[in-house]
Amino acid sequence: MAVSPAGRVRCPWCGEDPLYRAYHDEEWGVPSRDDRHLFELLVLEGAQAGLSWITVLRKREAYRRAFEGFDPAKVAAFGPERIEAMLQDPGLVRNRAKLASAVSNARGVLDLQREYGSFAAYLWSFVGGRQLRPVRRALAEVPAETPESRALSKDLKRRGFKFVGPTIMYAFMQAAGLVDDHIEGCWRRGAAARD
Repeated sequence: MAVSPAGRVRCPWCGEDPLYRAYHDEEWGVPSRDDRHLFELLVLEGAQAGLSWITVLRKREAYRRAFEGFDPAKVAAFGPERIEAMLQDPGLVRNRAKLASAVSNARGVLDLQREYGSFAAYLWSFVGGRQLRPVRRALAEVPAETPESRALSKDLKRRGFKFVGPTIMYAFMQAAGLVDDHIEGCWRRGAAARD
């Protein structure tokens, strides 16, 4: 476990980086039911594939600008010329497939909103509407994927979503607070229930 100068015990993965620690302390594992925030996390988790999460966190503000504040309706309207322009932006992960998937996934989010009333309602249906709180005593106990992330991945792929494999979807579920995977002893463990 990582211990801050103030004596806070944190999950070891956030290390010493202030940006990473802020993300751990303020966002990771906090249940989100905001469609824009959920779409943002979906795009960022897809961008992260093959990279470190801190790399993507450092690019987050550039993503927010490029993706119009992650408004799915606006992103769904992006054409090929917009993707070409984003490929020139050093603030983004300049991968054509990842950028194009964000646009097509935005269209999928709009379809899910029409079908379920919200993207959040669709996502939370995979965990029965309540945050999962498995007991993890060590980082080594945190799985790369779960039955829920596999089910979510399979359904999203069936609907045409890209960069939504079961490992990416589990990281997404952790980030969006569908699951609280803070390690036992971390000051944030169960905090969402107290917030």
